[in-house]
This record gives sequence, C-alpha cells and structure tokens, in this order.
Amino acid sequence: MGGEIKAEHPLIVFRYCPRCGHDGFVEKNAKAKSCPQCGFVYYANPSAATACFITDAGGRLLAVRRAHEPAKGTLNLPGGFMDMGETAEAGIIREVREETGMAVEEVTYLFSLPNLYLYGGMIVHTADLFFSARVADFASAVADDDAAELVPLAREEVHPEDFGLESVSRAVGLWLARTQE
Repeated sequence: MGGEIKAEHPLIVFRYCPRCGHDGFVEKNAKAKSCPQCGFVYYANPSAATACFITDAGGRLLAVRRAHEPAKGTLNLPGGFMDMGETAEAGIIREVREETGMAVEEVTYLFSLPNLYLYGGMIVHTADLFFSARVADFASAVADDDAAELVPLAREEVHPEDFGLESVSRAVGLWLARTQE
C-alpha cells in the first residue's frame, strides 16, 4: 500500500493572492487563506472523485492496475475525478468507460470516504464517492487511460492491502464486509 500522506495546510503552496497577486497570501484558518491587501478569502474544499466496484455474473470484481503515480503498479478500482458540471453518476460512468472501455448504464451509490491525494506535488483533499455496477462479463473490457491492465479477481483474491490508495484500500475492506455471504 502507498505511504501515508501527512496533511499540511491545503493551500500551503499558494503564496500569492489569486485575485490581486499580493505576495503574502496568509493562512486564515485550517481550510482557508486570505489576502491582507484586498481582503479576498479562498477556501479549500475537497475535490470530488469516484470509484466503482464492478462485478460480473460470476461474482468477480474488476480491478485495474495503476499506470501512474501515486501508487503506480498497485491495484485500484476504475474511477477518477469528476468534471465540472457533471453528476457523480455521470462521472463514474465516464471514468469506467475511459479506463475499461465498458459502458455501464446503471450504478448504485454505496458510501463515501475522505481522502488525501498527492497530485503534482500538492496534497489534494478529496471526497471519494464509491459506487457499484453489475455486468454480465468482462469480455469487452480493455485497459485504457490510467489503467495499465485489468485484473478480474475472484472474491477470495480480493485483499484490501493490494490496493495502493489508502481510501480505496479502506473502501475495499468495507465492501468485503458488506457483501459477505
């Protein structure tokens, strides 16, 4: 599993005010910075990300192997960041199509988890929204976009510690507990 990310102020890398350019954008509280020159206050809110537990008629889970950092080479669930103006459901359907080539038509919301995601040298706070979907089989699936390969797993082969992102690892544990026979 990937290393634990230490939470710093979410706007630590922002030195200049995005409104007036003043050099002295200062911490206002644990989630905001403000500009003493123009009074602008910027709040860091979590980015929305989605992930999907896709199972086939045989009960296998479709995992993807991460093609990029963070946690390159580890297992993950198909998913990714939502686009602006997109619903969570539309976002996960798009992400599944981009990473697996599969067109899932119906997804069911399961739960959410907070997460810290290292991106571009910054720690991004995310709200990870987990969904489930069922397909007849994985025959049409192909690894694409952020997926290096697709890994269908029988239930007994699913181990949370094999999933490199901390929130996905926790989610897999929750999913396994909820779907016990």
